Amino acid sequence: MSATGSRRAGRRAGETRTREAILDAARRSFGEHGYDGATIRGIAAAAGVNPALVHHFYGTKEGLFAAAMKLPVLPSEILARAFAAARDQLGDDFPAHLGEILVGTMLRAWDVAEVRAAFLGLLRTAATTEQGLVMLREFVRSTILASLVRAAGLGDDAEGRLRAALVASQVVGLGFTRYLMRLEPIASASTEDLVAAIGPTVQRYLTGDLRLTS
Repeated sequence: MSATGSRRAGRRAGETRTREAILDAARRSFGEHGYDGATIRGIAAAAGVNPALVHHFYGTKEGLFAAAMKLPVLPSEILARAFAAARDQLGDDFPAHLGEILVGTMLRAWDVAEVRAAFLGLLRTAATTEQGLVMLREFVRSTILASLVRAAGLGDDAEGRLRAALVASQVVGLGFTRYLMRLEPIASASTEDLVAAIGPTVQRYLTGDLRLTS
């Protein structure tokens, strides 16, 4: 096959440059403004393209963030599929098992090398820079926690936000200790054992008595 034929079969050079410009602008915008503060319109303007083109290439802001940060999967899609499958299997018992479902879903995702590498990269950035910390916090809140809040039916009040934040502390903390610190015996524990041990704690954060004093 000729070189011209090879170029036609693959991605066009102009399209590649446009995608790279969008991703470069996205990384700068997410770094400077955080996940919540960055906008598709602003990123498109910085890249010199129409916002519709950003949506065409990457769909949503989460999709653009995933591409810019080299995340091989979208957390919201992973959770949506897991929750849908669990609802089909458990029916009315689904809400009582959300903690186990969440922990199991995250652990199985992190066991995929590409996903784990991207997750650890975000954790390292968050641990060393204020920009990375803000970006990761807002991304977790706007994607993972938003999916969980919808599934659990948590209210957008002080208690609902506290419950979601407690879940985040457990899930992010688990990822940090298992994959970054490699704290034993958590690092080598089976997924099943961790789900059995941690799932009920997450479930209490979601639906149990928090023993709040006010």
